[in-house]
Amino acid sequence: MARDLLSQESVEDILESITALAVTTVEGCEEAGVLLVNRNDHTFSTPAATSDLVRESDRAQFECDEGPCLDAARHQQSFYVEDMANETRWPLYRPRAIELGVGSMMGFELFTYKGALGALDLYSSRPRAFDEHSREIGWVFASHAAVAVAASQREATLQEGYATRQEIGEAVGILMERHRLTSAAAFELLKKASMNTNTKLREIARRITRSGEKPG
Repeated sequence: MARDLLSQESVEDILESITALAVTTVEGCEEAGVLLVNRNDHTFSTPAATSDLVRESDRAQFECDEGPCLDAARHQQSFYVEDMANETRWPLYRPRAIELGVGSMMGFELFTYKGALGALDLYSSRPRAFDEHSREIGWVFASHAAVAVAASQREATLQEGYATRQEIGEAVGILMERHRLTSAAAFELLKKASMNTNTKLREIARRITRSGEKPG
């Protein structure tokens, strides 16, 4: 499994492989998906799922503001539903899950990066489909998914930081060349414009690279 995941080129491909492998490897698992929750704007996404059932289940949990996968992401703990028909912890989500054909399920928290929370969700149409061994193997898949998501988010943060430094450097160079400023004076001009207009430094730099003019 590790070799297969290392051969994938993007985090989306990795998560798709994790969910597909979970179905073929974890005893009792018929469908699987990854749920991500944004802490900042309280939105959710399903970047990987083996079927529409998983996506509909995520949507139902978010609309009901409860459910084993949503709680696994929010509270960073795992949940096991032995028999959805007899479940009492999520009274709003339970009837919608039964309507979707969920008999039993597991939700594993993903230790993700900064503003994102996540869970790996495993589903079965049969009650009591997951034994102790299934739950242990589920943790293995959740660990791989957590690493993949965290690595992707770190890479995105680094790329954004690199792009910001590039744009600021270009703007400083333009100000130095066209307005005969030192690098320190050009950068100070950028900072002052950012503070006075309550605009991000990167946006000020972007405007200068487009217009070539001093910030107002």
